[in-house]
Amino acid sequence: MSRAAGSNLKPISQLQYFDYKYTYSLEAGASLPGFRLAYTTRGTLNADGSNVVWICHALTGNADPGDWWSGMVGPGRFYDPEQYFIVCANILGSCYGSTGPLSINPETGDPYFHDFPTITVRDIVGALDLLRQELGIDRIHTCIGGSVGGQQAVEWGIMQPDLIENLVLLASNAVFSPWGIAFNESQRMAIEADATWRERRPDAGQAGMKAARAMALISYRNYDTYGFTQALDNNEQLDGYKAAGYQQYQGEKLVRRFNAFTYWTLTKVMDSHNVGRNRGSILNALGQIKARTLSVGIKSDILFPPSEQQFLARHIPDAVYQEIDSLYGHDGFLIEFKPLSQIIRKWMAERAGKVLVQEEGRKGGRE
Repeated sequence: MSRAAGSNLKPISQLQYFDYKYTYSLEAGASLPGFRLAYTTRGTLNADGSNVVWICHALTGNADPGDWWSGMVGPGRFYDPEQYFIVCANILGSCYGSTGPLSINPETGDPYFHDFPTITVRDIVGALDLLRQELGIDRIHTCIGGSVGGQQAVEWGIMQPDLIENLVLLASNAVFSPWGIAFNESQRMAIEADATWRERRPDAGQAGMKAARAMALISYRNYDTYGFTQALDNNEQLDGYKAAGYQQYQGEKLVRRFNAFTYWTLTKVMDSHNVGRNRGSILNALGQIKARTLSVGIKSDILFPPSEQQFLARHIPDAVYQEIDSLYGHDGFLIEFKPLSQIIRKWMAERAGKVLVQEEGRKGGRE
């Protein structure tokens, strides 16, 4: 049952922890001897539990969307904690408080490192759903996620079709493409090329991950992004290019806050994303979604091109497709909060209008 307003759910964004103390079976056949999820909440759960917004973060995100999505979450923003009870959990396999490769394996007393088992989006969503149950949440008003977060959201909509009322999928897909897998494998090859990668220590593979992140940035942006933001200083320039410095900076920035084991694990999670696995087909899986769905593409996205979001909208019952024209490619879902807010607001208003018309029609029929 839902916990009413005034319950012990903390209406703040302080990091909290959910510890699952039982064996957790994984899709690929292995298991975890329990796990921990770090999560945050903002706002207050209302009396009927109808104001839950669950945000699923992307590859290197954490449990506080106010940190990495401040344009969308916070006082006066679209997802305002004065109106919504906002939940976000650091996913299984990550490194911001949840169980991941650097966590202690209770069966050995040492960190997992390379021995962390293979996990999938479904394993991640299963863990999120256990947290949901622990929090006493019976329904989710909106589940929203971009990129890998969108992969989680669409899986949750299939796994729990009666749970989510509104599903917002940003720059995501039903199955990860060979193009995306090739990018990820290239990044893992860079990590493997680091001589320290096979060592069992927390900082192993850092130089390789720096190169991997530089590769990833190319897929997150595009040709025009670099032409605009990293233009040449002058026609006589022979070195010291902005684009080169930007790649170095982005690699170093990630190394300061992430680790190669987690990066390796979560890129593998992306690779295996396929909603059709063991469900007959991708179309059959998407057809199981009952949530009212908005699929948003970014015109300049080369990693998750708009055709993938259009596919979701075509095959999820009654889904709507909208598109953002952004300079920033795939990263546009993190940056373009104003047009994104406008798209979601308009979609929700149109949906509310349709529901009202349907209710009035039913009343008229009874009269």
